Amino acid sequence: MFDPYKIVKHPIITEKATELNKENKYVFCVDKKANKHQIKKAIEEIYKVKVEKVFVINVKPKKRRYRFFIEGFKSGYKKAIVQLKEGEKIAIT
Repeated sequence: MFDPYKIVKHPIITEKATELNKENKYVFCVDKKANKHQIKKAIEEIYKVKVEKVFVINVKPKKRRYRFFIEGFKSGYKKAIVQLKEGEKIAIT
């Protein structure tokens, strides 16, 4: 059961990510259990483009302090940088 919309959660739109768009690379938040092959297949199916490479980064949870003494964690996630073939584009706004 392959559902591409469960693998790719949402695009990450930051200043650094928009700079990568010039190099034909796009950044997405993906499911923690997904591997590179599943991410590639999901992006190709959702956006109808050809993916050349997939880079995967595990973002660790970060410690946050709430109020004065109450501490918690900002949850970690998996981030995928997808490089498309020459001439392909994804319209992310």
